[in-house]
Amino acid sequence: MVSLGCPKALVDSERILTRLRAEGYGISPDYSGADAVIVNTCGFLDSAKAESLDAIGEALNENGRVIVTGCLGAEPEYITGAHPKVLAVTGPHQYEQVLDAVHAAVPPDPDPFVDLLLTAGVKLTPRHFAYLKISEGCNHRCKFCIIPDMRGRLVSRPAGAVLREAERLVQAGVRELLVISQDTSAYGADRKNAVSLWKDREIADSIHDLSYEMGQLDAWIRLHYVYPYPFVDRLIPMMADPDHGVLPYLDIPFQHAHPDTLKRMARPAAAERTLDRITAWRAICPDITLRSTFIVGYPGETEAEFEHLLAWLEEAQLDRVGCFQYENVEGARSNALPDHVAPEVKQQRWDRFMETAQRISAAKLEAKVGRRLEVIVDEVDKEAATCRTHADAPEIDGNLFIDEGFEGLAPGQIVTVEVEEASEYDLWGRLVAS
Repeated sequence: MVSLGCPKALVDSERILTRLRAEGYGISPDYSGADAVIVNTCGFLDSAKAESLDAIGEALNENGRVIVTGCLGAEPEYITGAHPKVLAVTGPHQYEQVLDAVHAAVPPDPDPFVDLLLTAGVKLTPRHFAYLKISEGCNHRCKFCIIPDMRGRLVSRPAGAVLREAERLVQAGVRELLVISQDTSAYGADRKNAVSLWKDREIADSIHDLSYEMGQLDAWIRLHYVYPYPFVDRLIPMMADPDHGVLPYLDIPFQHAHPDTLKRMARPAAAERTLDRITAWRAICPDITLRSTFIVGYPGETEAEFEHLLAWLEEAQLDRVGCFQYENVEGARSNALPDHVAPEVKQQRWDRFMETAQRISAAKLEAKVGRRLEVIVDEVDKEAATCRTHADAPEIDGNLFIDEGFEGLAPGQIVTVEVEEASEYDLWGRLVAS
């Protein structure tokens, strides 16, 4: 299995491999030991499409028998035009079609003494954290995005099913659950006030009730891809409770701050009210970490609109920030907008944006020196233990390093450290005796 793209695609890969393992298939660590290769693709940006085509080509060269699935699979002619020798092409979250393609390429060899003995699903992440996908699809129609075309409208899983999976993962040793979807805060909106049975009681299919119940598990709960709907305010008191498992961390894709830019993006244009809500969130939960991503160089973005974004960022003082230069995506409505920004201007704005974000991040982390923080250990080698605080999601945020007295630590441990040093994105600290 070659899995590309976002954590949501990684969850799809895990589900496919879990089904195949339950049918008795083995998973090869390399091309040469495999009877076939599944490539789970990304198709969000042109650069991601190119990476997917390269991965398919490599698999064909190294193995020759390739099944393609994932977001780029929604455009089968695009794939077969470049690689006509692939065995099959299926779209995103089409698990049954992938299994059918595997059965055709490598017929199963049932063994009643081995099959169906899995007690937990196959995971492609380290043992101590896991992605938990609570819904599929998105009801937004942002002009720069084609995800609704690839993955459809919002379809939420019943809360009881999500909680059962969460409980199984924690029982299997997972210490951190990263809750993901295309629009996490919209979870349950499609289910029209439905309820699910969980431990002999009814739980509403809503992000508030789901988060509350997950927070009772013995694990960190981290919420990703949360749009700032008004009812998100109800999550903040949970995050302020040190005995509740929902971390004081919100990953909100703001994308921009100028109302005219947001209007051209077909996104909510209430950036000023958002600043007021951020202030209110911090009043309730002072330690809340706010992470976001932004797009610079969107069609029609003027210098004044970009300056507005920088001023908004200075006022918002977000903790973790990523930024992308706009690029056309085949099928996106933004391609047809007038006044596309020149590449050199996009690069200049990206540089200025990241300089501002880095300065804010450095000041935020410097303020943590001397504080005692809870961290989870991700990796231990000869040099140091690499850890993360409540403020750090794996792979996208920073790290905290312990480079003395770390030898007895192991991945998945949660320990207390005192922060001794800070850089623009990372921290260093020492273990505090428990």
